[in-house]
Amino acid sequence: MKWHKLDRPSAALLGAVLMVITGVLTLDEAYRAIDFNTILLLMGMMLIIAYLKIANCFKYLSYLLITHSGNSFSLLCFVSFSSGILSALFVNDTICLMFTPLLILALHQTKLNPIPYLIALATSSNIGSVVTLTGNPQNMLIGVFSKIPYLTFTVHLLPIGILSLIANVLIIYMIFRKDINFKKLDSIELVKPELDIKLTIKSLAVLFFIFLGFIFTGNLPLSAITGGLALIIISGTKPQYAMEKVDWTLLLFFSGLFIVVGGINKAGFLAMTHNAVEPFLGKTASSQIVNFSIFSVIASNIVSNVPFVLLSATWIEKFIDPKTMWYALAMSSTFAGNLTIVGSVANMIVLELSKEYVHIGFWDFFKVGFVTTVISTIIGIFILACYI
Repeated sequence: MKWHKLDRPSAALLGAVLMVITGVLTLDEAYRAIDFNTILLLMGMMLIIAYLKIANCFKYLSYLLITHSGNSFSLLCFVSFSSGILSALFVNDTICLMFTPLLILALHQTKLNPIPYLIALATSSNIGSVVTLTGNPQNMLIGVFSKIPYLTFTVHLLPIGILSLIANVLIIYMIFRKDINFKKLDSIELVKPELDIKLTIKSLAVLFFIFLGFIFTGNLPLSAITGGLALIIISGTKPQYAMEKVDWTLLLFFSGLFIVVGGINKAGFLAMTHNAVEPFLGKTASSQIVNFSIFSVIASNIVSNVPFVLLSATWIEKFIDPKTMWYALAMSSTFAGNLTIVGSVANMIVLELSKEYVHIGFWDFFKVGFVTTVISTIIGIFILACYI
């Protein structure tokens, strides 16, 4: 039994406080270490997602997709591609949180083995989130730090995301081919979620203008928070309901993490680490993409992908082709989440919500996750090498 009850946000906050009380950073330096651009971007997107949750939009979409599946293979495709596409738009953790309960109810009716479909939901949401700068928290960091235009990022990562989603479906099908076939399923009967059409339209309209802001202004934080506040004003619901759905612990986690990384950087640890690994990263742009991507997958599973992105962000400008290395960092740190059950929060959400219905063991997940991570990373490396 653990002698403490620390989770990631509280551990980050503890680390931040220790940085100050041990004298590594002054309190003013700690404040300045927090990147409020990232915090505003996260908060703005969380507000939009909160109103879509209130409108039951995600539950309604998952209901439509699940009930229109003709056979077990098409159900696998629907789950994979819908979660992947929606994760690119609305953050992967949210999609897993909304989809998992309805998927479990549907699978219970069909008598299908639920394991491949739940793994598909988690892995596909991770893969799909790589496509945009707002698909997952680590990409948001990269968007703020790199200043890469939103549309430019998506154009470069979209082929990687699509091909990796297809590969993921085929991998799951091959591993669980005894459980997945083309026989017609019995009709799936689920309670149709009540959709707040007006709030959904307002939320999607604001989201559309946010994306226009991303594309034409390049200011991700300002566009997101402006859209979030605009929706608070026009939603017609009490702001309290949306504020309650904002993940304040994630914002706390990021704030604490910024301070911890700021202290580590001031102490010279980041420069020392870079000097230690630099000889192994290669001397050409293509070798750096390969070696850094492999290193990123491994390191992201040791320290988690968000901390790794924060730690390695200061190295990118030292590479031969910094812009492509930003793409490599986004790709590899995201795909690293599929390696193990604890590789991403999305995986943990699916497992936690389904644990009373089915047990997904470490090896159940790993036999898919390992192959998917390797294949998708190879796809990413090959495509990124073509951009050089």
